[in-house]
Parts: sequence; structure tokens; C-alpha cells
Amino acid sequence: MEPTSKNDKALIGQLGEAAVAEYLRQNLYQLIARNWRKGRYEIDLIVARAGVLHFVEVKTRKADGLTTPEAAITRQKRLALRNAANAFLASNEAYYRGYEIQFDLAAVLRNPDGTMQVDWIEDAIEYGW
Repeated sequence: MEPTSKNDKALIGQLGEAAVAEYLRQNLYQLIARNWRKGRYEIDLIVARAGVLHFVEVKTRKADGLTTPEAAITRQKRLALRNAANAFLASNEAYYRGYEIQFDLAAVLRNPDGTMQVDWIEDAIEYGW
């Protein structure tokens, strides 16, 4: 059954984020925040591992859809992520001083049977201070 409303699409997005969070936990990333918000800024997942702070954008799409999750990372989205990361770092500078910063993409494909396939793409989005 295809999502027909905004609530259905939000639920699919939440399921995709949950699949990514579990994938990262299994790969020994420390979850710092999920759906971090400050004002108009939002970051899907913030995780850390081995001195690197990862700002993760999660994009979930149907496996047989016309657009890929990667295609959703527009110039405007990159700018919004950078601004959100700056806001997070300004609020948490003491905790993450010395960490390297990286923007990653978790491209999630929702299969017809409802299972989620996570494709973890590290350093997918240029930081570009």
C-alpha cells in the first residue's frame, strides 16, 4: 500500500530513520541526537565514531520509485544542513571541540515487502565552510 497522505509519508520517513539508526548502532556509531531541531534548523541524525562527528541526512524512497534518495540532496538542502550543523556546533562547542566534521547520506530504499535497505554514503555532502 502506497502512502497517500502527508502522515503516511512522514511515517515512512520515520521508519527509514529507525532503520538507519539501527544500522549505525550495529556499526558502532554513538547516537548523539535524532531529529535535532533548533528554530528552523533540523538534522535527521547526529552520530559520532572515532573522533568524527557525522551529520546524517536520511532520505527514504520506494525501491521502484522514479527518483533516488541521492537526487533529493539539492544545493538548498546542502546549505540548510550546513546552517543546522553550525547551529548544533555553536550550542555544543565544548563537547565536540577537536572532532572532525562530516556530512553523510543514508539512502534508504523501501522494498515492496516493507523491508528497508540502507545504503550508507559517507562524506556525501561537501561541508564547505
